[in-house]
Amino acid sequence: MTTQLSPALDTLQTVFGYSDFRLQQEEIIEGLIAGHDTLVLMPTGGGKSLCYQVPALVREGCGIVVSPLIALMQDQVDALQQLGVRASYLNSTLPADEAYRVERALLTGELDLLYVAPERLIQERTLTLLEQSKIALFAIDEAHCVSQWGHDFRADYLQLSILHQRFPQIPRIALTATADARTRQEIIQRLDLADAKQFIAGFDRPNICYRIALKHNPRQQLLRFLKNEHPKDAGIIYCLSRKKTEDIAAWLNTQGFNALPYHAGLDAKLRATHQSRFLREEGIIMVATIAFGMGIDKPDVRFVAHLDLPKTVESYYQETGRAGRDGQPANAWMIYGLQDVIKLRQMMDNSQGSEEHKRAEQQRLNAMLGLCEITSCRRQALLHYFGDSLTQNCGNCDSCLNPVATWDGTEAAQMALSTAYRSGQRFGVNHLIDVLRGVENERITQLGHDQLSTYGIGKKLDANQWRSVFRQLVARGYLSVDMERYNALRLQDKCRPLLRGEESLDLRRDPVQAPARKQTKQALPDDIDVALWEALRECRRELAEEQGIPPYIILHDRSLKEMCQFLPQNLAEMAQISGIGERKLDKYGAEFLNVIHAHLAEPVT
Repeated sequence: MTTQLSPALDTLQTVFGYSDFRLQQEEIIEGLIAGHDTLVLMPTGGGKSLCYQVPALVREGCGIVVSPLIALMQDQVDALQQLGVRASYLNSTLPADEAYRVERALLTGELDLLYVAPERLIQERTLTLLEQSKIALFAIDEAHCVSQWGHDFRADYLQLSILHQRFPQIPRIALTATADARTRQEIIQRLDLADAKQFIAGFDRPNICYRIALKHNPRQQLLRFLKNEHPKDAGIIYCLSRKKTEDIAAWLNTQGFNALPYHAGLDAKLRATHQSRFLREEGIIMVATIAFGMGIDKPDVRFVAHLDLPKTVESYYQETGRAGRDGQPANAWMIYGLQDVIKLRQMMDNSQGSEEHKRAEQQRLNAMLGLCEITSCRRQALLHYFGDSLTQNCGNCDSCLNPVATWDGTEAAQMALSTAYRSGQRFGVNHLIDVLRGVENERITQLGHDQLSTYGIGKKLDANQWRSVFRQLVARGYLSVDMERYNALRLQDKCRPLLRGEESLDLRRDPVQAPARKQTKQALPDDIDVALWEALRECRRELAEEQGIPPYIILHDRSLKEMCQFLPQNLAEMAQISGIGERKLDKYGAEFLNVIHAHLAEPVT
């Protein structure tokens, strides 16, 4: 007896090769098929794309996907075409004759999905073309780009409310992996989605291990992390400046790694080449500014490292979310220091934003600092920021794996605050530490700071310990950094109860050097034959090279692992492997079966 499948589930299985929906996918998809507007927040790797791809195939007409990722549209379309989906794109990279061919295909109903850049979509010519075509739905991807408070703001996104005005009967779905409550409200307002049903699928990425440490020798810390834990893995390293990305990439190449720089200042052709190599080749490390990463669909990124502090928790979450999209263990590793805080605050003060914008950015930076300095489970704090929750410690962050030692820093904090106050709140960290430790030098004498009551009262702590105290006081909002007075530290209202002895303060006890922690998991499960695994990967690589596409577009690692475990012997058995739909079975099934048969025929030596 056969069970009648819903059109959505049938499409999921026959086209995409998956047996069941995940998270809230089914409810989202059925609602969109029924014609309802929807706002979806789903973690990176959670299956957002299927939420509009499946309805676009089920509903009559073509699904229009608004995406800011011009450099990645070709890869997204290639992946869909591999599944037998009639997909194309319209953006400024297409020559006029090719754009005309795509437009004709849309008008004649020959497309299932069309990716369009926002600046192209809002042109009157494009809107008229859409009015003359049969449209199934509008999907607004990376919807957080509409937020002027966010780090990925795109001005063209502000005009996308025109879709509701010109096409009121066509359902819209807005999707993002990163949005706090304020950004969600802005998306709803600016895209005219007041009546849209909201789906927040949870922000937890349990396969990612979050680790944050202090900078003491950044290059050697990074080198130890890579050599001990990711010697041959693909990964992304984020830096704050363009020059630093190039310097770190060049240095990593001298250390035996295959690293490429990426930032907005590079020639567009070189950026595209580097991005293509990262997607198509294995073991590439991309050293980048935040200009790189949005929409990157490479599933086997094993680590994301930050050599500088991100400006916001949203940035940190989105950037780290590019690791482990395949669900396998991955690392989010970061080092930071007080200079990062000073540099970021300087950038904020020099920005052209309004005072309200600067205050909002300051609050977000403070939240990022709070995540760094927290002594409890980092994942709990990260999820709490987005309105999500975790009832118990995660067991997969540095605070859980190596609990942080704390000490009663009340007296030390009072000494530090008093020294900043008595010296006129006009000096930076190094000078205040010299006063506390009773250093004898010409500057202290000329300023008369050797006569302060706090001069020499902090000799029990060394300079690094005092830097830790000041860093944590800044991070927790007891002190602020005055950029106009050469990074002078100023007291904040919050410090009054502490100075009066009405509250105590526990501080992190910083290790002299945090040892790198090796991953405990094996590269492959015990029941997988490594020789077969490598043979299947080689087959996948050859198929990908023939078509000029990334290997994961052919099949994800998960599919290859299932082949190793279940050893399918014919096409019917191969069809049961996750990720193999009818189209991929026809195109590649025999190729991979040949590899398995050849492997099983080899004598055991």
